[in-house]
Amino acid sequence: MLLLRTRLSLTNPWKRTSLASQTSRSFVLSEKLAKMSGAETGKGPQNAGQDGKSNGEEPHRYQAGSSTDGKKDQWKHRAPYRIHDEAEDFPVKWKGKCHCGAVRYELSRDKPLASKYCHCTTCQRMHGAPFQWAAIFHKEDINFTNGVNDLGWYDPTAKSTTHHLPCKVQCAYCRTPIMDEGRNMILLFPTLIEGINTKEGREAFKATCHMFYPERVVDIKDGLPKFKGLSDQSPLVDEETGEEIPDSGPNKKQKRDD
Repeated sequence: MLLLRTRLSLTNPWKRTSLASQTSRSFVLSEKLAKMSGAETGKGPQNAGQDGKSNGEEPHRYQAGSSTDGKKDQWKHRAPYRIHDEAEDFPVKWKGKCHCGAVRYELSRDKPLASKYCHCTTCQRMHGAPFQWAAIFHKEDINFTNGVNDLGWYDPTAKSTTHHLPCKVQCAYCRTPIMDEGRNMILLFPTLIEGINTKEGREAFKATCHMFYPERVVDIKDGLPKFKGLSDQSPLVDEETGEEIPDSGPNKKQKRDD
């Protein structure tokens, strides 16, 4: 009978499992990871203080599961993951969600601080797309209404699933990229925003420039400024050739102002 059940399961590898079943498996995995990290043996993270509490610099476990509710898991009480109390003044301007709907959030700002296209090869690979469309927000501008415990992290610098900043944040179920978390800001992806395809949405999240344009895989002739690296911190490049424009760097501009 066991052999028959095994064969049946192998012949139907795409059989959908319930969310409860997925959550149970996630809980078991988190428990195993907790044991491997020494959470149940009293061994705290290397960078934690003498009292065992987080100082915000140590890596967290790979998934924000509900089983990681230890004193050292202070990320839950810090922006952008801290859940805003209903009594707090948090005006909802936009809502967003991942593909499966497990992760949902609200935004309290009418429009991002800035919106940009990034053509770096890391963004290309991580998003499986020619470039990344990112909108910059303060960490306090977001409030997760569902799924804050269903997030996974990836540190592209160390290539590890730890919560070292800056890092990538995804839904742990459908793997939709949720945001890039930096040390001071977060980069959200406008295509997750409800109403982004409306005139109001497109206008609010309209990109103002391109970054790392020489690394592009497609030419985009939209007339927007195109930077060699980070915007306003690197020279401009030609829209068609990608070659650096002379005397366009921030240092050159400062010299002219002087």
